[in-house]
Amino acid sequence: MAEAAVAKAEADVAITSAVVSYCVLKAPFDGRVVDVKVWPHEGAQPGQKLLQVIDDSELEAEVIVPSSWLKWLKTGIVFTVRIDETGDSYSAVVTRLGSRVDAVSQSIKIYGTIKNRPSELVAGMSGEASFDRP
Repeated sequence: MAEAAVAKAEADVAITSAVVSYCVLKAPFDGRVVDVKVWPHEGAQPGQKLLQVIDDSELEAEVIVPSSWLKWLKTGIVFTVRIDETGDSYSAVVTRLGSRVDAVSQSIKIYGTIKNRPSELVAGMSGEASFDRP
């Protein structure tokens, strides 16, 4: 009887170990946790989001510019971003243009990547962009 009880206990341990092996969380990329949706010891449903993680290896600047600038503004143009939180300016390059002009404000959103990812910058900071117009 004792041998059977030991065998059952070992089987229970093996099953529990197999279940626990699925409890490891791995993000699909390196990044920072910006929001926790489920805390330790809380239950979660299959498919439920547990964390929000952002990839901040490259910071993207989102800038709203006059739509009339589309005459000269192209991807690859270098511009300067002054960040309010640091008071410093950083070089950035236009990576893509928005796909729609806002008819009311006659503006368009453009996106740029800040060069050489300064460590003092954090996603969500704000500031001003300046362009050297041709």
